[in-house]
Amino acid sequence: MRADHRSRLPLVFILITVFLDIVGLGIILPVLPGLILEVTGESVVEAAVIGGYLVFVYATMQFFFSPILGNLSDRWGRRPVLLLSLVGLSVDYLIMAWAPTLIWLFVGRALSGICGAAMGTATAYVADITPKEKRAQRFGLIGAAFGLGFIVGPVIGGELGEFGPRAPFYFAAALAAANVVFGFFVLPESLSKFRRRRFNFKRANPFGAILAFRHSPVIIVLLGCLFLFALAGQTYPNVWNFFTIQQFDWSTSQVGRSLAVFGILFALSQAVLIGPANRLVGPAGTVLIGLSFAVVALFGVAFVWTELGLWTFLVIGALSGVAAPALTGLLANNVRSNRQGELQGAVNATNALTAIIAPVAATQLFARFTGENAPIMFPGAPFFASGILVTFSVGVFLYAAFRFDLFGSHLTEEATRPVMSPPHGQAVNLPAIEQQLREQDIALEDLMDLENIVITGNAPPVDEGSMGSGRHRRPDT
Repeated sequence: MRADHRSRLPLVFILITVFLDIVGLGIILPVLPGLILEVTGESVVEAAVIGGYLVFVYATMQFFFSPILGNLSDRWGRRPVLLLSLVGLSVDYLIMAWAPTLIWLFVGRALSGICGAAMGTATAYVADITPKEKRAQRFGLIGAAFGLGFIVGPVIGGELGEFGPRAPFYFAAALAAANVVFGFFVLPESLSKFRRRRFNFKRANPFGAILAFRHSPVIIVLLGCLFLFALAGQTYPNVWNFFTIQQFDWSTSQVGRSLAVFGILFALSQAVLIGPANRLVGPAGTVLIGLSFAVVALFGVAFVWTELGLWTFLVIGALSGVAAPALTGLLANNVRSNRQGELQGAVNATNALTAIIAPVAATQLFARFTGENAPIMFPGAPFFASGILVTFSVGVFLYAAFRFDLFGSHLTEEATRPVMSPPHGQAVNLPAIEQQLREQDIALEDLMDLENIVITGNAPPVDEGSMGSGRHRRPDT
């Protein structure tokens, strides 16, 4: 069954799924110390160390399983992967609520990371049912759901945590189970059987998922841009609390309110601003504007000395939220429908890798420049380093934009232009075409839209980076 593009219910389900995934991540934050203390009986210091390892396990599972679930969705369809992942999340929350020992907490976080890796499949579903010119706006809604989940999750965890550190997980399990029932009735399959491809273990790993796009340099370069930007963005959740306490002697409530304001503005920028920005300056222009806001905000926070200045740069930083969905939209527009799951798996793996690296790197950098043996007292060092990362990200994106003509006003017209077609009236020689593609080390199933070949005799375009290359890019296949 193919998705009804006119129906809003599938999109609502996807947004709820993303929201619940992030709520599940945020709901643990207020109650995790108490839960660890209850299970282990250790001190607060030891609980903090254990909490760090739990975050590491979660991010690691996402890193390795994002491309696996993405590839599975390209083979078996988006619907079963999404629904089974929600079932897994329900089970995970019940495990966390019941966990009698520390090992079960790690099992729960590992399962949560695996099932949460379906975020890439959710994004691929949206790409399936959305016209290319509207993908950035739809991805902005996903970003808004993501941001709202980060706002609501800690609130739910904190309020329900008054009834005990396990109570929030029962609530989260009930929400996830309810969404499974909702999705079972309203979520059609978005990827027709004709457009699916075989599951390939070599490509179903974080590095294989990226290498699978080696014939499309535009994808590789844009993923590099995304990695730098996402790595820099991890600074906020990892050191903002330490930084504001050190620099401005803020209370925990002030830290919480500032993060809530940032999350709300970030979500609004993705839900409200991405559409108009995309129409005015195009996806590439929107990415560049968002990255520029990020550079100003990070360098500003690094050197700020007044609370008014801090709030100002916090607002500017929230406006950078338009960059990620626009960048994801550009990536999706350069990939064929039967590889959207694989692409979003690679995107999710890229983001998960930053979540593995950033917590240690950012906190160590903060400690290095605020401790007793600091070469200079510079609490803003992590933000300064992140500003440098985004500056490099701007350079990488500008290279991609000019190298692959991303500023062109009709970025998707190449997708309809045939590059191989037989003379009029002649039959299509598929074995000959396949042989030509094998010489280029490209699989026929990944490169051709068989429906287009059979009906029109035209094979879809291939990436020029793998076929001798010219100046203008073609969508990845």
